[in-house]
Amino acid sequence: MVQPLKDRVHELFPGLVIAGLVAIAAQFLNEHYGAPAMLMAILLGMPLNFLSEEQRTSAGIAFSARTLLRIGVALLGVRISVEMVQALGLPFLLLVILGVLATIGFSLMIGSLFGRDRLFSFLSGGAVAICGASAAMAIGSILPKREHAERDLAFTVITVTVLSTLAMIVYPILTSNLGLTVDETGVFLGGTIHDVAQVVGAGFSINEETGDLSTLVKLIRVTLLAPIVLIAALILRSSTGPDNARPPLMPAFVLAFLVLAALNSFGLIPETVKDMAGQVSRWALLAAIAAVGMKTSIPKLLEVGGPAIWMVVTQTVFLALFVLGGIWVIG
Repeated sequence: MVQPLKDRVHELFPGLVIAGLVAIAAQFLNEHYGAPAMLMAILLGMPLNFLSEEQRTSAGIAFSARTLLRIGVALLGVRISVEMVQALGLPFLLLVILGVLATIGFSLMIGSLFGRDRLFSFLSGGAVAICGASAAMAIGSILPKREHAERDLAFTVITVTVLSTLAMIVYPILTSNLGLTVDETGVFLGGTIHDVAQVVGAGFSINEETGDLSTLVKLIRVTLLAPIVLIAALILRSSTGPDNARPPLMPAFVLAFLVLAALNSFGLIPETVKDMAGQVSRWALLAAIAAVGMKTSIPKLLEVGGPAIWMVVTQTVFLALFVLGGIWVIG
């Protein structure tokens, strides 16, 4: 029997409010102290783990961690267009695409060396390769249900966000010491730093031209999120046994992402709508990651262990070296 809308809203409201309040607090810390909003959201959410088991708030927190996440990822499509891809040029476009694919492939190969399975390798590798926390949450939403799913997702989000923040500080210094041109610096920053916000921070810390180019390259990496998640969902669907829940053939949020990107490419989305969708996407993702934090037990998070941290560091270094090598070859 379908649950009446009024009852459903009443059930979800307390948990949604808590996730929203944590998101607001994270955004406040970001605007006033420069702290990464995604990192703050998950760190502020983790001490509230008990609320994910509280009857009045558990449903809303679970809804935030899953459904709000998918809404936020889908709305990222309004920022993507074909013109963006064309503006980069074929050689650098191929480098960005190959960097993403090579990093994911490399991650799958080295996972066993760090004692991690292929699902964790894909989760962390996709986060490093594509767009940090947003990619981790999108990939995490299509992976088969397993015992430590929330723990692994929270670990990945925290690790890639910290590394992305460090890269925002270190990479501009590195590009200057290597003598890269403005275009090469923009491609390197946009092609290697995990999260969009940190790419913007790193690029514009050099100059406006570098900031624009690095943001463009980063959004092209974001574009790859939809096809990679779709392909992964198809593979997981075919390999999942009949006794387990199978991912949908075409995840609805991936389809929505592609439709919005197509509409934006044809100029059918007004600027005001794009701005509004961008804001909704940001807040939905912040609330979702806050909810993921609430569903994460700190003692269980510590069980992931040091090897997993070094694995994500290795993935990050691999991507940086791959893109840097590609820039030197093209240049």
